[in-house]
Amino acid sequence: MRGILAPSIGVTCAAALALPLAPPAAATAARPAPTAEAATRAAVTAEPPAPGSTRSLPLQPLNRERASGAVLGLTPRAVRDFSLLGVVWDDPAAELHGRVQVRTRSAGTGAWSGWRDVETHNADHAADPGTAEDTSGRVRGATAPLWVGPSDAVEVRVRTDSPQEAGASGAGDGPSGSGTEDGPTGSADGVPLPSGMRLELVDPGTAAAPPPGGAADGPRTGAMSAEATAASAANSGLAPLGALGIPALTREQTRQELLAARGSAAAGPYVGPRPAIVTRRGWGADENLREKGFVYTGKVKAAFVHHTATGNNYTCAQAPSVIRGIYRYHVESMGWRDIGYNFLVDKCGRIYEGRAGGVAKSVLGAHTLGFNGNTTGVAVIGSHGSKKPSSSAVKGIARLAAWKLGLHGVNPRAKTYLKSGGGNLYRKGKKVRLDVISGHRDGFNTSCPGGKLYGKLGSARSKAARYQGR
Repeated sequence: MRGILAPSIGVTCAAALALPLAPPAAATAARPAPTAEAATRAAVTAEPPAPGSTRSLPLQPLNRERASGAVLGLTPRAVRDFSLLGVVWDDPAAELHGRVQVRTRSAGTGAWSGWRDVETHNADHAADPGTAEDTSGRVRGATAPLWVGPSDAVEVRVRTDSPQEAGASGAGDGPSGSGTEDGPTGSADGVPLPSGMRLELVDPGTAAAPPPGGAADGPRTGAMSAEATAASAANSGLAPLGALGIPALTREQTRQELLAARGSAAAGPYVGPRPAIVTRRGWGADENLREKGFVYTGKVKAAFVHHTATGNNYTCAQAPSVIRGIYRYHVESMGWRDIGYNFLVDKCGRIYEGRAGGVAKSVLGAHTLGFNGNTTGVAVIGSHGSKKPSSSAVKGIARLAAWKLGLHGVNPRAKTYLKSGGGNLYRKGKKVRLDVISGHRDGFNTSCPGGKLYGKLGSARSKAARYQGR
């Protein structure tokens, strides 16, 4: 087993595989699906937050399904509760030319979902080539993570693309999340799959509910670790140490804050009002997971917009759990130093701090391979290949971009030059002219942020410029 599983990923729970596949009726009845109001109330009044976990299950040959094209996977099995999943493999440079499908059993109702696609093209979200994060030796290839909600059983199947399909891969828009039965087709004798493929099951754990709208309501009670203190202190001057959120400011308040902190040169006429932001402490980040210290880049000249491709089946009350799941997947399963995005926005427009180091600072992320330097990465939680983003999410992008870019005197409707760190569109060192607010696909050959979200970026640019008073 040790030859198959990487030590930092977590261990397979053999006892979990022996659990009965069908839960007792009494247990199912005792775990009804909570309403958003009940979930929020429970998070506030429950016992101290529980840490999450990550478990790995090696994928096995599926001889019974070879005729249909499925060559690897897992037969239905009961496991300990999890809410997010993904598939990883040993070589981060190896591409998965195939289709990954999963179905899961709800821990609350005992009902199985239909088959759902997992977005397989995820190499475009990564640290720039040659950086310390990229060359750490811990990085793995991976699919995008998929949020499935509290679940206690899983089934997986993987089919390989034919050589013709592999040559045309990357044109899709990500998982549909439809949950419909849509079995794999094609030959089982397709392109070889990456070695060491395994399913990652992520339990995001629990945390106190974030403050309404992300406004600061004072520090959370309880001792803070050294790393939690450092992450919170990186936002010094914006909110008290240990605060769950950073409060919103008007344009004039933001300008005065900049004037006091940086002088008149930084407090120009086009400053976006600071939006309310839920801090890492607010969404319950376990600061002991990430690497110590922070890495910074130069002036933020552009913002890249992404979607997380985790599906749209989450409530706004669940958004902190989704983020904790993504964070744990990025660090424990994929081997990154921290969550890749600098910020996240949920379907209700609430904004969350991503990678640690301070929301007003130029933190180096791992969101757009080749263009992480001098940029910030903003991810909308969801899948937006075929589903439009909410107007609240688009407004959240605009509000955040107006403020973050305004800190550096950048016009959201302008274009800028960025130097490529290397990728599949631009060679390393090439200067590229891009929109200040760009989609991920503008810097890398990918479907991200999905066609429906990409089509809203013009609106986000215009709104952000208006927020800056332009």
